Amino acid sequence: MQPSTRKKKLGGYPAAGVVVSITLALVVIGLFGMILIYSNRFETIVRENVVFKVYTRNGLSETQLKQVQQALASREFVADDENAVVFVSRETAAKNLSDLAKYQEVLGDNPFRDMFEVKIAPAYHDTTRLDSVKQELESMSGVFEAVYEKDFLDTINRNFRTASLILIGVDAILLVTVILLINNTMRLALFSQRFLIRSMQLVGAKSSFIQRPFLIRAALYGLLAGIVAAALIYFGAQYANGKFPQLETLHNEKMFLILLAALLATGTLIAVVSTYVSIRRYLKMSLDELY
Repeated sequence: MQPSTRKKKLGGYPAAGVVVSITLALVVIGLFGMILIYSNRFETIVRENVVFKVYTRNGLSETQLKQVQQALASREFVADDENAVVFVSRETAAKNLSDLAKYQEVLGDNPFRDMFEVKIAPAYHDTTRLDSVKQELESMSGVFEAVYEKDFLDTINRNFRTASLILIGVDAILLVTVILLINNTMRLALFSQRFLIRSMQLVGAKSSFIQRPFLIRAALYGLLAGIVAAALIYFGAQYANGKFPQLETLHNEKMFLILLAALLATGTLIAVVSTYVSIRRYLKMSLDELY
């Protein structure tokens, strides 16, 4: 009894190894994407706490204070936030420090001034522009002084600039590595099909006819790998957010969904392009080169 032999199917090659390899590569990209999302959200949260403390002149009436508040809110450098301009009365400031010192017993009066805490739009967070903002604020009617934590902001800008350059560099290296990995996976998978491709070519089949089943299957494998990778990233993120509630603050649902969609598109696109390039290579090889 002769052992049965399996016919090679055009466009058919080991699915499991291809899908697993692409999935692992996409998971790496997904994890790095999560790091980028969290770091970007963290930077946003930190910058939201960058405020100007605008102290008013003594003796302003309630009406005058409201006019100052409206003038501050109308400035273009103020963040687009309903709580961008917050009034803090001198009484509130004194109450917040009442447990630290009995200053009124010594000074006999409340030394604090009414002030506004003003959130500044991110576009104005470099110190050069903030210095201009400071001058503009101090030129306003009713304003005594405007201050911000310059050293703190310089540190923020320097650290986030360095971190951004590092992340961009790692992202570029990682993306190239993943593309090469998926490309090699598809090329090795197609290696077993090289003689079948040549046989189809010898009987007169057009290049488009030969390529079509390979490209369709590659798209399906890439899409399947993308779905599996997206599911792993999704459930991994849900588990991490449940385990560490602090991460929930850094979670950006919109960007997270874009990341998952990008994994699907990336897996499909790279698989199809790699398959197309590999098939074109085999179609152009001579018979001797196939061995």
